Amino acid sequence: MGIVNVNDDSFSGDGTLDATEALSQARRQVEAGADVVDIGAESARTNRVAISVEEECGRLRGVLGKWKEALGEMQPRDSEQVWPPVLSVNTWRPQVIKVALDLGGELINDMSGLPDGENARLTADHGAALLLMHTAGPPKEERTGQQWEDIMGELERFFGEKMELAESAGLSADHVLLDPGIDFAKQQADNLLLIRELERLHQFNRPILLPISRKTVIGEVLGIEDPAARDAGTVGLLAAGMARGAQMFRVHNVDAAWQAVRVLASVKAPG
Repeated sequence: MGIVNVNDDSFSGDGTLDATEALSQARRQVEAGADVVDIGAESARTNRVAISVEEECGRLRGVLGKWKEALGEMQPRDSEQVWPPVLSVNTWRPQVIKVALDLGGELINDMSGLPDGENARLTADHGAALLLMHTAGPPKEERTGQQWEDIMGELERFFGEKMELAESAGLSADHVLLDPGIDFAKQQADNLLLIRELERLHQFNRPILLPISRKTVIGEVLGIEDPAARDAGTVGLLAAGMARGAQMFRVHNVDAAWQAVRVLASVKAPG
């Protein structure tokens, strides 16, 4: 999953408010091997206030409205790539989700933690898929001091409850993906533990996405403050996650991730 930030405050410094440039970024990511392109118009940074629904929708319309046209200029990297690439939209408010789905969004990357069934209902009504991310409360609220006695037990409880909620809203389980929410309301030890014990989440029989790219936990382990300098560490987490059964990785540097996945897959034991 490649990342396209249609904003001016991305933590990794790669955002743009220019729709043409955002689509160019998407094309470069697809041609580097991205199976999914995740387009977001609002930074998840908690030291920034939420932008208005109107502004977020306007940013998304500028890109999503031209997505089909842009696809005609893209080429897959190899025959194994998902084609056409899946259009994912990273958002959380129901009003914005409806606009994104009406404009062709196929996957909603919901960072709200699904507080109620509305986002699942909207997704189901449009025949799209929903990515459930673990967090401790509403987006844009700082939780840097959040503590967990048992992070894996918390993830198991959370996903069990949220999958039931999504299904009660009409969304079938086969349209749900899980995201343990690295760095969201978690400390370094929590992040490392959830990757180490990721296999416990296979009990839900759903694909697992790891949003590993340039995360704070990488900077903490390596002592690297600049997020853009954490791509090698990102590949390290990718390898650890892949070994434990993660099926999707959200990254900025698609080419590096693509190369890592292909090499790791080539040495995996048959069967």
